[in-house]
Amino acid sequence: MMGSAIRGWVVSCLLILGSGCTTVPERQPTELDVSVPHAWQPASVPSSAFQQNWIDSFQDPVLSELVRRALTHNFDLKSIAARVEAAIAQARIDSSGLWPQLSFAPGYQQAQVRSAGFGSAQFSVFEALFNLSWEIDIWGRIRAFREASIREAHASSGDLQAAQLSLAARVAQNYFALLEAKLQTQVAEQSVIDRGAIANLIEGRFERGLARGLDVRLALTDLANARSQLAQANNQVQLITRQLEILLGRYPGDALPELLNTVAESSKTLAWQALPDPPPLLPTGLPAELLTRRPDLMAAFTRLQATDARLESAEKLLLPRITLTAAGGTRDTALTDLIDPRAAAWNVFAGAIQPLFTGGRIRGGIHLAEARVQEAYNRYQEVALNAFREVEQALAAEEWLREQEMALREAVRQISASRELALYSYRHGYIQILTLLDSYRSALNAQSAHLAIQRQLLNNRINLYLALGGSF
Repeated sequence: MMGSAIRGWVVSCLLILGSGCTTVPERQPTELDVSVPHAWQPASVPSSAFQQNWIDSFQDPVLSELVRRALTHNFDLKSIAARVEAAIAQARIDSSGLWPQLSFAPGYQQAQVRSAGFGSAQFSVFEALFNLSWEIDIWGRIRAFREASIREAHASSGDLQAAQLSLAARVAQNYFALLEAKLQTQVAEQSVIDRGAIANLIEGRFERGLARGLDVRLALTDLANARSQLAQANNQVQLITRQLEILLGRYPGDALPELLNTVAESSKTLAWQALPDPPPLLPTGLPAELLTRRPDLMAAFTRLQATDARLESAEKLLLPRITLTAAGGTRDTALTDLIDPRAAAWNVFAGAIQPLFTGGRIRGGIHLAEARVQEAYNRYQEVALNAFREVEQALAAEEWLREQEMALREAVRQISASRELALYSYRHGYIQILTLLDSYRSALNAQSAHLAIQRQLLNNRINLYLALGGSF
């Protein structure tokens, strides 16, 4: 009768304690506090399934080779990969609590005992002791803790995928930036040649009394400015070259142009000729699909699930902990007697530990876990909104950049024709020197701006693929 009453009291206590604990909520990646449209804003965007291999869409073997080398040798990427390995190892450590912990401690002791009037005696003792402890995870506290670590390891893997995608995008953007810088250098070199020819023309006219000294000074000043722009363009080439070499995990020297030429020759392509046109726009898929495709979004959602599991584990600390412990072994002066099972002594103990008063430590841990759940949830919302913004922004910029590129292409065509006309007009005295010099400056600016907008188009396309979370 007394035993039944005790069992009933224990069951009632466990039910009361268990009522304050919750399980991990079943979350879905698409459950956001903001409404997500069914399609992207630009109506011209194809919404069929997103195609993954965006690097191949540029059809540039040099770019593909650079991305391959960066993914193999980049040190930032290797650091992130090491963090993934560390997260996996931590998950193994946190999973160990589910299993019994067994230790074995063999030992040997030699002692000498002295006694007055009886001399001394020596003896040796061999021992073999073991200890076993096991917390029986009745309530799932350790399993929830393990689940959190496993999800955090998966989130770290998502970080690695996002870093790989980001690295491929940075390599592509730096590659096109280097190509543009090389072309800008060629434009600047041609400008120096043109300005030098004008300076020689005006000096010749000055010697024949057909031009003023001021015209000579203005022409030489314009030539000096052109040389300064050429130096700046060359400096930009070396800056981008070294940045790209760092991304490839190489020493920032001057060997990269040779590597690019070698790769171009092996693939039978021409290096430093022109910036390519952006490839046809790939289908972008639907906005909701972004939540389950983009690696950083999946990592943020997985971390949210991990905080849910840690909250569950923290709440179950309020419940009794059932433990099983065992200890035993044998001790003898003869080593051969250690293997005799009759000489072994052992004991087994099973017990429960129920927290009664911890000074607010357990409750504080629960409140801390709840706050971290809210932090992770809001962080996921913010990452999702930024992801949508990046896609919408890149899609909208595509149209405006194309219009800008077409306008600048027409400007280059017009200014090239007007430059020849200005030179003819100056020789015949129809215009002043400032008009001639201004026409050449305008030609340089238009060519430079057209190259810059071409690269911006390529960068925007890369940003779009990066925002969409495509692989390569």
